[in-house]
Amino acid sequence: MRGVVFDGKRIEVVDDLVVRDPGPGEVQVAISAAGLCHSDLSVVDGTIPFPVPVVLGHEGAGVVEAVGAGVRHVAPGDHVALSTLANCGACADCDRGRPTMCRQAIGRPGRPFTRDGRPVFQFASNSAFAERTVVRAVQAVRIPKDIPMPSAALIGCGVLTGVGAVLNRARVRHGDSVLVIGTGGIGLNVLQGARIAGALRIVAVDANPAKEAVARRFGATDFLTSTEGVRELLPNGADHAFECVGRVELIRQAIDLLDRHGQAVLLGVPPAGAEASFLVSSMYLDKAILGCRYGSSRPQRDIALYAELYRQGRLLLDELVTQTYPVEDFEKAAGDAEAGRVARGVLTF
Repeated sequence: MRGVVFDGKRIEVVDDLVVRDPGPGEVQVAISAAGLCHSDLSVVDGTIPFPVPVVLGHEGAGVVEAVGAGVRHVAPGDHVALSTLANCGACADCDRGRPTMCRQAIGRPGRPFTRDGRPVFQFASNSAFAERTVVRAVQAVRIPKDIPMPSAALIGCGVLTGVGAVLNRARVRHGDSVLVIGTGGIGLNVLQGARIAGALRIVAVDANPAKEAVARRFGATDFLTSTEGVRELLPNGADHAFECVGRVELIRQAIDLLDRHGQAVLLGVPPAGAEASFLVSSMYLDKAILGCRYGSSRPQRDIALYAELYRQGRLLLDELVTQTYPVEDFEKAAGDAEAGRVARGVLTF
């Protein structure tokens, strides 16, 4: 079968991948569409260290082909969106509703694929850039069949991360002010999360002025090409600032632009060893710096919620899909993503 493999030096679209059958508590999914997220490219450039060879992709949707013993919530033929969260469901963190903190879900890459008889790693417990993948049952969330697959694919990472950061981690309230630095795939979902939450002022910042129209469509009330004008719009600062780029100087700006009792939420991914600085004295005004893993999401709950919000017209998904590409055009899709020409490019099988 076809898939996108990174061997540590180059990316190749291959046609000789093999995936094993699902075991107990697992689901095999035929991938229909998969979003190309910058996290996939971060594996290639080394920002996210990961063992190789690896099948890339982690933002996908497809049709259940087979289920292992004990799986009851999905069945062959169901449409599903996939999460990357292979949490165990039984530890203390899972039990208290914090599956993103499950230690069984972090840093334990499996190898359900083989190529030429040799095992190949699975990225983010998912590997959606393959015609078929095997995931833990908890990662497969049934969705209505009327949601287009390219749109449904984006729920599993960009939407869970961006909207979840607003609703679950920051808990933006009606009437709050929100600053969003970076309007790529994650930033756009933060914008619409803030809109759904009822934020009164939503300021988007992106160096590319061409992104203003789409930022406003997703919920921005104001658009700037740098943070220099934020204080003119929010003289006291923002209640919430989301850094969605992954640059330490922008993290500092997000913190500096907070109002009293404001909180900065870090969503961008800088290099693994990056360090950021801030004025300690400013924190005594009850400011907070929040990390956020995967939108602090509970995927079985949140994916179903976001699917319903989409069907009600309150959550934008189709508008996130700038362009679709057959998987064989991965190189072009990656180039468009790196150049910022797309909000989200989606690979199709």
